[in-house]
This record gives sequence, C-alpha cells and structure tokens, in this order.
Amino acid sequence: MRILVLNGPNLNLLGRRDAGIYGSATLDDILSGLKAKAAELGVELECVQTNDEGELVTRIGQAAGKSDGILINPAAYTHTSVALRDALEACGVPAVEVHLSNIHAREEFRHRSLTAARCVGQISGFGADSYILGLEAIVRNLRARRGGKG
Repeated sequence: MRILVLNGPNLNLLGRRDAGIYGSATLDDILSGLKAKAAELGVELECVQTNDEGELVTRIGQAAGKSDGILINPAAYTHTSVALRDALEACGVPAVEVHLSNIHAREEFRHRSLTAARCVGQISGFGADSYILGLEAIVRNLRARRGGKG
C-alpha cells in the first residue's frame, strides 16, 4: 500500500515557526516518525513538501494509479484553495487532512477548511501526532475498503 504525504506552504519552516502553535519539531522530525509508523503498518510513503499550490494540485492529480491514499496538510491553502478541493474530489484517491494545531481554536478565518469536505476525515490539534493519527486513519480506511486486505 502506498500513501502520498503532501505538505503545503511554510511547513518547511517548522522548528523555526511559533513553537507555541506548531511545536518545536521540524518537518524532517515529523516525517521520520511517520516513516517509522508506516514501516510498522507495512505501508510505503512518498513525502512531498512544496510552497506551490500548483504543484500540490499536480501531485494530487497524479496520485490515481500511483497511490492508494493521501495524507495532506494543505497548511494555509486549507482555507483558500478551491483548486486543491477540486483536485481532491476529482482524483478519486481517499485522503485524510491533518493539521498540527487545532484550526478551530485559532483565528476565525482558519476555522473553515475548503479541502476537508473532499477528504475521508480531518485530524487537527495533536501536534506531530496528528500525522501519526492521520496515517493510521487512512490505512484503516483503505483496508476496510478492501475487506481487511492489504
């Protein structure tokens, strides 16, 4: 089973950004833990970080046939990108949206996710563990779709 892990804008700055909101872990730290969990679950990850909305859209569009599921932190594009929403809807690959912070406890403009409605679910507010929980959720979802196989 292959999972595409997509990270949006400014997540490359983790570890230097506001630790009170995002924690002190770098994206590499988070992905290292995620890869360890993936090995436990017997799944393969492809991890991408980009600040470019178009590249995220392209990667989502290419996921069909290459990836079984998507784990996505769209970051700021969560609240603004109709293009990501449409790509998630069109690609036909199940996705789980994750956020380090609880977006519903932050500024009002962050309370609305344009992308979550096109995902199987959303996990937010658990720091780096949001990624682990999201990976477990997408893997369980995919295995349930396959009748427990894979």
